[in-house]
Amino acid sequence: MKLKDFFELHNKIALAFSGGADSAYLMYAGKKYGAQLHAYYVKSPFQPQFELRDAIRLSNELDVPLTVIENNVLLDENITKNTERRCYFCKKRIFSMIKEAALNDGFNELMDGSNASDSAQDRPGMKALAELSVFSPLRDCGIEKSSLRELSKAAGLFTWDKPAYACLATRIPTGTEIKGETLQKVETGESRLRELGFSDLRLRVIEGGFKLQLPEEQIPLALKKRKEILQIFNDSGDDILLDLKARKSD
Repeated sequence: MKLKDFFELHNKIALAFSGGADSAYLMYAGKKYGAQLHAYYVKSPFQPQFELRDAIRLSNELDVPLTVIENNVLLDENITKNTERRCYFCKKRIFSMIKEAALNDGFNELMDGSNASDSAQDRPGMKALAELSVFSPLRDCGIEKSSLRELSKAAGLFTWDKPAYACLATRIPTGTEIKGETLQKVETGESRLRELGFSDLRLRVIEGGFKLQLPEEQIPLALKKRKEILQIFNDSGDDILLDLKARKSD
């Protein structure tokens, strides 16, 4: 099946929109093939502010209505306990909220931006999507991340080279309770590091502080800007370690 065929069959459909490259291209394709779309973005402590800004920007550029749903995931102990099933409980909560809002707006079908590079076996959240009958047309049509970026670039989408950004909860080791204060420290730290010129980074929570993971080509920059990096974490009283093993993109 091709995306054109999908949108001919599902010509009125809601989109779970993250602001990332995958769901951005799916929004573009839906508009291109004449589907009636409504996008839903769930704002929670797990998402950094820039993701919402990107979601609003793209929905405006493509003229797709966007609804922002507030969701305090920290009220759900199944999520904050941070077990191996955290992603399942989180996806179930988020997509249930989106589905309810979409139904109220007259949309009986819902899709997300999972692509063919996403393995259902490796992602517990995929089970929740299946239980809620969420369509994943990029995955079903065999569109992988690399070709999706090429298609996005050709379409003129600013998200074409946007790095993958897993939610902030992934920075906290499984089994460690997720707290709002920790999430805020991670978001602030990563934001300030991006201001220093770093990208596609991860700030992992460790005992007493954080471990910074960078792509190989950015490690020399970290050494050059060692004092600036130390100052960021001195301000919060946390230790910072640099992982000398290069980070591979998600």
